[in-house]
Amino acid sequence: MSDGAHVEPRDDVRGYLLVSACYQVFTLSDGALRMLVLLHLHAQGQTAWALALLLVPYELAGVLTNLLGGYLGARFGLKATLVLGLLLQAIACAMLAVDAALLTLGYVMATQVLSGVAKDLAKTSAKSYVRLLAPSRNDRGLFRLVAGLTGSKNAMKGLGFFVGGALLAAAGFGPTNVALAALLAIACALALAVLPRVPGRAGTPLRSLLAHDADVRWLSAARLFLFGSRDAWFAVALPLFLVHAGWTSAGVGAFLAGWVIVYGVVQALAPAVARPADLRGGVDATTRWSLLLGAPLVATAAALRAGLPEVPTLLVGLCAYGVVFAVTSSLHSWLVVALRGGERVAERVGFYYAANALGRLCGTLASGWLFARAAAPVAGLQGCLLASIGAVVLAGLMTLPIRRHVPAEVR
Repeated sequence: MSDGAHVEPRDDVRGYLLVSACYQVFTLSDGALRMLVLLHLHAQGQTAWALALLLVPYELAGVLTNLLGGYLGARFGLKATLVLGLLLQAIACAMLAVDAALLTLGYVMATQVLSGVAKDLAKTSAKSYVRLLAPSRNDRGLFRLVAGLTGSKNAMKGLGFFVGGALLAAAGFGPTNVALAALLAIACALALAVLPRVPGRAGTPLRSLLAHDADVRWLSAARLFLFGSRDAWFAVALPLFLVHAGWTSAGVGAFLAGWVIVYGVVQALAPAVARPADLRGGVDATTRWSLLLGAPLVATAAALRAGLPEVPTLLVGLCAYGVVFAVTSSLHSWLVVALRGGERVAERVGFYYAANALGRLCGTLASGWLFARAAAPVAGLQGCLLASIGAVVLAGLMTLPIRRHVPAEVR
């Protein structure tokens, strides 16, 4: 069997669970590392725009790594790329556990490049493994598997936000990074020993990085705007707004952790919420849920403009956004592995998540730039919400052409 050719997936529940466990460990470290870097450097006096620029290498590395990771997974096998992702994340954490005098902005940027590469190697590998190791006999069954992996991953990332914020306050920046590096090293060794091997295809050409059908290209474009809409307020503006409102680093980490954990739970429940009858119904549901995302954003922006209490308004509005976003994102993640079956799944998932990373990059830049330019924190967050509304509309429109490209045999 190969990752790149059209193959019959094998039913390997044990392998699926092992891959999922490795991915959860990685995701815990990724959430913790994001909070550690963001809150520690903000406490050192870095501005919102500087923090946004700090995350640019992380997101840019993700764009390139997803493309290359899909190719490497197809060429050398998914186990190799997942283990490499765990190893690089361990190195990134270890590099941050140095004397504070060495933590220049350029040095931290370099660690974020490593972390961005690691994250997307791990993500591309794990999502491709789902299709090849734990297949379902029908589209809705596959939706449940993908939603379960994605939802549990995001719940673990939320826990990582809390762990990062809490340990930063309790143990400090350096010791927390040492602990994360040790955890990842153990996970890497276990993955190398126990993960099932899915052989690659020696003849995989480089041109397969970008050669995809129209349905995959439209879905990837929709994913770009979907995640741009989220990170336009989530990546930089919201955490810093809460700090300006008097929250501690542990408090910010706890709230973002709760948001992402609930988001992950809703993602796992998305098949029961959206209930698409088949793949074509899933495309229609994706369009509806994408456009519905605008409702809580518009309501939140209007409430802030009307002068309602800022923090409660934001928390309610953005939690409502999170519920709708979770269902939308889960539908997206299912479609990219279901549209073409097991055919070139690693390359397809890599291309799709490259668009995901590009959306995060654009959203992160918008978040930092708009928040930094505003005269007051609440005005900055309002600007970010407006940018998010525009991105949501585009995300919905990009899904409209997909329906006519769904292959006849899966309609």
